[in-house]
Amino acid sequence: MKKKTVTTSELTGRQKAAILLMSLDVEVAAKVFKELDMHEVEQIAVEITNLKDLSSTIIEEVIEEFYQLMTAQSYMVEGGIDFAQVLLEKSYGMDRAKDIIEKIRVLTTVRGFNILKKADPQQLASFLSKEHPQTIALILSHLSPDQSADVLNEFKEDLRIDSIHRIAKLGKVSPTLLSQIEHVVDEIAETTLSQDMAIAGGAQLVANILNRSTNASAKAMLESIETRDFDMATQIKRLMFLFEDIVTIDDRGIQRILRDVDKRDLALALKISDDKIKQKIFKNMSERASEVVKEELEFMGPVKLKEVEAAQIRIVDIIKQLEDQDEISIGGKGKEDVFV
Repeated sequence: MKKKTVTTSELTGRQKAAILLMSLDVEVAAKVFKELDMHEVEQIAVEITNLKDLSSTIIEEVIEEFYQLMTAQSYMVEGGIDFAQVLLEKSYGMDRAKDIIEKIRVLTTVRGFNILKKADPQQLASFLSKEHPQTIALILSHLSPDQSADVLNEFKEDLRIDSIHRIAKLGKVSPTLLSQIEHVVDEIAETTLSQDMAIAGGAQLVANILNRSTNASAKAMLESIETRDFDMATQIKRLMFLFEDIVTIDDRGIQRILRDVDKRDLALALKISDDKIKQKIFKNMSERASEVVKEELEFMGPVKLKEVEAAQIRIVDIIKQLEDQDEISIGGKGKEDVFV
């Protein structure tokens, strides 16, 4: 059977990055890797491992595309986007120039969001608090739930509530708003993203953010959303799981969870828990294991509230992971198992 020939248009951005690095001198490629975060390095390394038997034509086309993008960026720095488009049209024709400019716009905005992802939550909150809540909502929807939760916790209550509600309601975003976002994120980007890049937000994202917020903050924000939009709040609750909801899990599920939970985290998490939660946990542990945790609690002494809440969040993450893997079933929160 004849092997299918891969074309450049079928390659993903990650695969193109891998091919470019493969074509470089090893020392140069190593220097590039040092500028990437570990997650990006791992992803590109996987692609390098999987890419085999590449034709010289494919490699040349990828290098040529990279050269065109670098040339376009150089033109933009020199004279702006309009200047770049004129020069690119002279070099590559109108259609190819338009395609290159669009890729530069997307890459520029993505780079801007990557810069925000590395920002300190307090600095980012201070930066964003001057913007319109809709702008804040769209930017936070592009960050990780952990970072979004940290930033929201730095906001004043009114802004926090308004922002989280707008994240929940995000759908397709107008080109005008996207243009404002790009200006906020990265002043180099002067135009809007394409419409197919403009879907973000939703109840699931809010649930993920609230799951990583403190219980008090999560409850306050949920209550505020409920007063504005009861159906939206109900939808978010169904997608959420707070540490106190552990009592809704059956005994077999609790036993499975405890196999993956660090005993120190468990003791910390139970530090401020009520007796109902403690009883649920202890009855699903061996007598010896429960005594160890009880002793840890007894001699633990004062601990910072944020340490307790962090331990609870780590346990919730384990619970959600096990649920995603269908190893446990979470009851309550509007979910019911259906048996047929």
